[in-house]
Amino acid sequence: MRDLTRAGLQVVGVDCEPEHEGFRSVYGESRLCPNPDHQPDAWVAFMIALARELGARPVIIPAADIFVTALGRHAQALAPHYIFSMESIAVQARLATKDQQYALAAAANLPIPRTVAVTCLAEVEAYLATVRFPCLMKPHHQREWEQLPAGNPLRRVKLVTAENAEEMLDWYAHTSSLRPEVVLQEIVAGGDDAKYCYLSVYGQNSRRLGYCVVRELRAHPIGFGSASVVEPVVDEEIATICDTFLRRVGYVGICEIEVKRDVRDHGVRLIEANPRYSVTADAAPYAGVPIGLLHYQSLLGQEGAEQTTTRFGFRHVALRRELAAVHQYTERGISTWVDLWDSYQTPLEFFDFDLEDPRPTWSTVNLGLRAFLRNTLKSFGL
Repeated sequence: MRDLTRAGLQVVGVDCEPEHEGFRSVYGESRLCPNPDHQPDAWVAFMIALARELGARPVIIPAADIFVTALGRHAQALAPHYIFSMESIAVQARLATKDQQYALAAAANLPIPRTVAVTCLAEVEAYLATVRFPCLMKPHHQREWEQLPAGNPLRRVKLVTAENAEEMLDWYAHTSSLRPEVVLQEIVAGGDDAKYCYLSVYGQNSRRLGYCVVRELRAHPIGFGSASVVEPVVDEEIATICDTFLRRVGYVGICEIEVKRDVRDHGVRLIEANPRYSVTADAAPYAGVPIGLLHYQSLLGQEGAEQTTTRFGFRHVALRRELAAVHQYTERGISTWVDLWDSYQTPLEFFDFDLEDPRPTWSTVNLGLRAFLRNTLKSFGL
């Protein structure tokens, strides 16, 4: 919303979670819609009514997996009312689920850690009999575990890890009777600073319109979470691997691909693909690649020369994540407070700290500092 509004466009946000910051932002009006997972017909009716109210056929750009999936399911109904890539929305919807994105990656020869989608205890046991530990378990969609009952240790958890088969079976017992379909995967060895994100946008016929590569410095939760600090880098190998994959699957639109260099063999392997605008993708405009605007222009038939990184030497911070992450890094001895301070001695750009947008910024500072202080007091036994 911020990037497109700054480009002079009228932006309307649509979300089914009223606590999200878009409803308090100065960068456009947001509307509360039905949840497309739970009320699909109501969501479609809402979206059609919104397009009619706006008096135009707006461009629609998903920024969450739930809406990528919804747009894929209801593309035919929404196509007369919105502008989006009909030729690629099916691919985007497949990439929005963990099992299908790994199947696509394997078919297109994108290197992946050993991964399997399972549906029952017997399949879990068969995988664990041959896997190289440690390994992890995650849902097909993160929101599936968000809906687990209160008190379930997997509720609102992105993924869990296990050092042996017994530990993984214990984890699976918490979801087997509720959400038995999960993804099991070998862990790619290395720290968070071995992870990279390929931020990109593709136009008609899968022509690349812009891209940049950023390296993660820290993430929250540590080890398997989303990036809290990244910096732009040049890595032609990663750019080529990701670009080849997206062209092979016929991709059109915005995509973030997170990969990791395994410290054991230095091979690049897929962590996950996000077929949408993401928090980390917010780093791209600061690097000189306005992927949101480029996608908007492409959908209107306005495509120019490919754009690549023109600005280096800065770090992009998701502040709320970072305030939660620093405690984990110092507590585990991965970083010292001096290391952290040194990492900020460069120009900083923020996803969620913007003095021109005071209400979301205050929410970030308030919640982030409360988490930071709570974790600090725990570290002193208080």
